[in-house]
Amino acid sequence: MKYIEIKAPAKINIGLNIVEKRDDGFHNLETFFYPIHDLYDKLIFELAESFSFRCNEKSVNNDEDNLVLKSVRLLEEFTGKKFLVKIELQKKIPIGAGLGGGSSDSAATLISLNELFGLKISYETLVNLALQLGSDVPFFLKAKPAIGKSRGDVLTIKEIDLPYQIVIINPGIHISTKEAFQNITPKKAKINYDDVFQSLDSFLNNKERIVNDFEEFVFTKHPEIQFIKESLIKYGSEFSLMSGSGSTVYGLFKDKIELDRLSAIFPKEYFIFISSSNN
Repeated sequence: MKYIEIKAPAKINIGLNIVEKRDDGFHNLETFFYPIHDLYDKLIFELAESFSFRCNEKSVNNDEDNLVLKSVRLLEEFTGKKFLVKIELQKKIPIGAGLGGGSSDSAATLISLNELFGLKISYETLVNLALQLGSDVPFFLKAKPAIGKSRGDVLTIKEIDLPYQIVIINPGIHISTKEAFQNITPKKAKINYDDVFQSLDSFLNNKERIVNDFEEFVFTKHPEIQFIKESLIKYGSEFSLMSGSGSTVYGLFKDKIELDRLSAIFPKEYFIFISSSNN
């Protein structure tokens, strides 16, 4: 095999509770990860005589925190090999939006290099490597609906498909994850994620109790993000929440909603995506 093309999907958090701060400086959390398979970045890996990386988003090419490059370096350190490969990243997921784009790209890199170079690294080992790159990265190794606990790496896959159109709106506001964590008080979740996400019915019966702990801080600092959520509910969303530490907000719509209608509500520079994919 000389060539791999892979799609790195986005995700939303259906509920996000920061439970406690750990001794290692990270936080234990509880959340439900839900992949958005029709919103994705595309990565192409091709064997080459030297290593190269390029991305259609120029800021990614020059970013010291580029998770694709970090993933390559980590895997090189782990295996003692140098990977002569040409990598092209075609980004579609907004950057720093709470949709997990960078984490998904990272997981796709680990998966692809493992396959392309026949490394035969087990899934369990890939999870340990992924966690060194970011708390969300282990989820994207399989990208199936899952409860996430501990740092988000203790995953319980749930066979739940949401029968909704999922409207995803990002206003282009960068939220510092570090600042968001600094302004949150950890507390026990008011729901039992294992019970709430046991089935679609249990989710529907409990959706009014599901919250994202970051919303209070983010909405106070950026009222326009709260406006997105309020607008989605006003126009028929049965459930709406901010994803991750923001700034993306999503809404679940039972009835079909047209992109033109949304474009008339929100500024034209907003990223708007309507997902209808089932998982």
